[in-house]
Amino acid sequence: MHRSLSPAQLIFHRGVKTRLFVKGISFSTTEATFKEAFRKYGEVVEASIIRNKDNGRSKGYGYVAFATSDDAVRALDDMNGKLLDGRVVFVDLARPIRHFDSDMPIARGPPEPMVPAVDE
Repeated sequence: MHRSLSPAQLIFHRGVKTRLFVKGISFSTTEATFKEAFRKYGEVVEASIIRNKDNGRSKGYGYVAFATSDDAVRALDDMNGKLLDGRVVFVDLARPIRHFDSDMPIARGPPEPMVPAVDE
């Protein structure tokens, strides 16, 4: 049925969108360099490197979003395992953020200490 499609294309044909997760990014890679590395595969809508909130340093991973799934397929197939700024990067499908059910209990700190039973 889909014999001529690559594994990435099969995944995209099942409804996965255009956002990719990239790990192994060099700590010295800039957002501009990161975006430019993926631009050759098509229109990059978003490219962001995730940074530490406290010191602004790269965490070594980021996300790239393309205008079309065909562009994302090409980038996934070609960039996975390639060098970017001297480091091998690994490209995968970005997983959607999981939202918790509203019925799910929320932890509100440590449990209350247990008080031993007192016999009267």
